[in-house]
Order: sequence, then C-alpha cells, then structure tokens
Amino acid sequence: MSKTHLTEQKFSDFALHPQVVEALEKKGFYNCTPIQALALPLTLAGRDVAGQAQTGTGKTMAFLTSTFHYLLSHPAIDDRKVNQPRALIMAPTRELAVQIHADAEPLAQATGLKLGLAYGGDGYDKQLKVLESGVDILIGTTGRLIDYAKQNHINLGAIQVVVLDEADRMYDLGFIK
Repeated sequence: MSKTHLTEQKFSDFALHPQVVEALEKKGFYNCTPIQALALPLTLAGRDVAGQAQTGTGKTMAFLTSTFHYLLSHPAIDDRKVNQPRALIMAPTRELAVQIHADAEPLAQATGLKLGLAYGGDGYDKQLKVLESGVDILIGTTGRLIDYAKQNHINLGAIQVVVLDEADRMYDLGFIK
C-alpha cells in the first residue's frame, strides 16, 4: 500500500486489543487507510457498517481488525461446542475467500484464534477436518457454508460476528433475498 493512500490515523490510536495492534504493526501496518479510519470507530463501538471503496484500499483489513478485536475482547459463550465458530465471514467467490483467509493468517498466528476456510470445488473432506478440530473464525463461500450447516457439520449458534464481503455480488448471485 502506498503511503499516499494512508491517513494520519494510527491503528494504535484506537482502543484495539494489544495483540491486534502488535500483529498489524508486525505486518507493517501503522496508519489507517481512509476506509479503515472511517469504519473502525463505528465497528469498535459495536455498530454495523456497510463500506464501499475501491479494491486495494484496506476494506478487508478493516473488517478483520474489528473481528479479531471483538473476539479477543468478548469471551465465547460458556457452552460453546467444537463445531461452533464465533465469527462467520462470507464471500461470493472461492478466490476472495482464499484471499481473506490469507490476509487473516498473520492475525490468527499472533492471537491464537483459529481459522477455517470453506469453499466449493475441492477439498470437502480436508476442509471438514479443519472445522471438526474447531475454529473461531470461519471464512467461506455461501454455498459451501450452507452445505456444512445443513449437514450439521457446523452450528451457527455461537456466532458473535458476521461479515458479508462483497454483499452486492452475493445479492446479484441470488444468495441474499
């Protein structure tokens, strides 16, 4: 990301969980992009946000930062089962789901939160094995997520955060009515 697309707002200026700030800084993220500077105050206050900005402006890191902060700051329900993720991030395409997962990896490694990835086309059993070991954040395409839910491989009863990335595309594809 070019420094010209950054604001004066620093991630460390927000009341983010220290592990999140540390992970961001380890990846070289100190200053927010405009979409991050606008969205984070709202999401950190518990508000829902619909954001629109060009590709490469930091939308993904905005919602990942908020998601990791929330999960680290709010404990899971006491009777949470291993097949109950705490956050669900839905994407319209496999490529986008894989990219979100890759972007989330450094935060997961720094915080200890477990990621799962679910998308159609291949890897059903491999993906299922990861889910069965328990994940905090499940990232995936709507079709595969619906399949896993219908098969009772995942239970959405402990979800604390939901993200619809490119919700307009999911609507166009008929996943949102």
